[in-house]
Amino acid sequence: MSKCVLIIDDEEDVRAIAQMGLEMGSDWKVLTASSGQEALIIAQTNQPDVILLDMMMPDMDGRATLQKLKANPATVNIPVIMVTAKLQQSDQESFAQLDVVAVFAKPFRPLKLASEIDATLGSFKSNEPTA
Repeated sequence: MSKCVLIIDDEEDVRAIAQMGLEMGSDWKVLTASSGQEALIIAQTNQPDVILLDMMMPDMDGRATLQKLKANPATVNIPVIMVTAKLQQSDQESFAQLDVVAVFAKPFRPLKLASEIDATLGSFKSNEPTA
């Protein structure tokens, strides 16, 4: 069964490159959103297997979008990977406070994106508590 990924980024070219890389590197269904508000609706309606969330967006940034995703019972359990161009050592601590499974740096390698997401989700699943 193929996975579904939601890419949230305000930059159209970033969404297109990520989508192309995922479609070429996997059989995943790719959904895109250009804003946090749009993403909340898509995530709740489509229940993707994973969300790639851009940190810096106008209006509702990645942190605010993440908070709303985690506050909604319908989307709280969807793994989120934060994507950012600002991955300096000083930012590491603030990212560690976020409820995300990983932080990917921009620019990313589109053709490696599917395998990186798979590896991240594999380690995330193995760290989940068993019922």
